[in-house]
Amino acid sequence: MRSNTGETILALLTGAIVGAGLGMLYAPAKGSETRKMLGEEANKAGDRLRETVKETTTNLSKTAQKARFNFDKKLADTLESTSHKADDILLALEDKLEKLREENAKLGDKISSKK
Repeated sequence: MRSNTGETILALLTGAIVGAGLGMLYAPAKGSETRKMLGEEANKAGDRLRETVKETTTNLSKTAQKARFNFDKKLADTLESTSHKADDILLALEDKLEKLREENAKLGDKISSKK
């Protein structure tokens, strides 16, 4: 999932600056009223920026939680698979050991019968 946070923040700031500049150029009001209006617009832009940062933080948190869940699941699957393989190896070794014991017993019987 690709994040456009930087682009969004840049667009918000650019829009706020352009809007404020145009507001000053075409303002039919007095300077004090224009400054008040610019302050309000700056506050609105700040609010939008804070909301964008909040949403981005929430999205990143959700993404991190999903990644953690996926990692834990893959780790559990890997450990389970490894455990099954280890069990298979142990069973194969036990079978080999049993066959070696049987062969050893047969050889022991042959040696005993020759004496």
